[in-house]
Amino acid sequence: MVELRRDPIRNGWIIINTNRIVDYNSNETTHKHIDEKNCPFCYGNEYMTPFPIVAHNKMGHPATDKKWDIRVIPNKSPVLAIEGELKRSPEGMFDVMTGIGANEVIIETSDHNKHLYSFTNEEFVNVIKVLQGRIKDLKNDIRLEYILPFKNYGYKAGEVICHSNTQLIALPIIPKIVKEEMENSKKYYEIKERCLFCDIMSQEIKDKKRIICENNNFIAFTPFASITPFEVWILPKEHAEDFRNINDRKVYELSQISIEIFKKLYKALNDPAYNMVMHIFPLKQNFIPYYHWHIEIVPKILQTTGFELGTGIKVNPILPEEAAKFLRGIE
Repeated sequence: MVELRRDPIRNGWIIINTNRIVDYNSNETTHKHIDEKNCPFCYGNEYMTPFPIVAHNKMGHPATDKKWDIRVIPNKSPVLAIEGELKRSPEGMFDVMTGIGANEVIIETSDHNKHLYSFTNEEFVNVIKVLQGRIKDLKNDIRLEYILPFKNYGYKAGEVICHSNTQLIALPIIPKIVKEEMENSKKYYEIKERCLFCDIMSQEIKDKKRIICENNNFIAFTPFASITPFEVWILPKEHAEDFRNINDRKVYELSQISIEIFKKLYKALNDPAYNMVMHIFPLKQNFIPYYHWHIEIVPKILQTTGFELGTGIKVNPILPEEAAKFLRGIE
């Protein structure tokens, strides 16, 4: 079966071609091995990293370097630097901006061999709360416009250190993909006076074919126009909520559904490499009637081909409906 599906959020086309044969369980080793003695993120090796911005214990309280469970540190090789003045200038016909921003690493556990699929709800809740705190703090920097939290899991996904961590990068601009999502959502809202993301959720709940799991406040599903096999999105059911301010109950439910998805992917795909990104509101906006924060998880199963590079059109060899059905069956 071959068909083209349009992504209403990014306004682009995806090719679903189930004639392509892919072995999803033939992954090479997910991680490049590094032992605990040489891991800069492990307990006892704090001297190998920059001084922490914050450190918490299991109870979510501030902790010293001797009794920490979560540490947030500046990236040793940051994509953007926090020091300096934000300046924009022309260079002939081109535009230049100083590389101002922030790049932080949330070391999610002191246990070298623990990954998100094996976290307890309480451990994951602490990670979410630390992330909320870092976003709120960086929001006070008037030079910054957007923060992207993301995770690279496995070397195929760009992981450098195989110790569970999430990064965030704060930028002086709103990224192109987020802008496109917001612009397409705004056009939809102007015509229908409804949120595009909310309508997609309503359709998914009605169809039930692509839903993997849900709880009172969150839903996880494979997008209609998934760019890769087993792509998963997690959305809050409540439109008005800002990730920075969701309450303890919703943080707990976000933790529950996230761990469930990571467990399913781990079991179904033999511990695949993946990228996880969170698209939140721009820092200078607390509520947007046409936009909806969400999490995207993209397993790194396929290599990019010349066709995809040349056209920007991804080719997915599995129906999202079949991927969702398979993941639903994983306990």
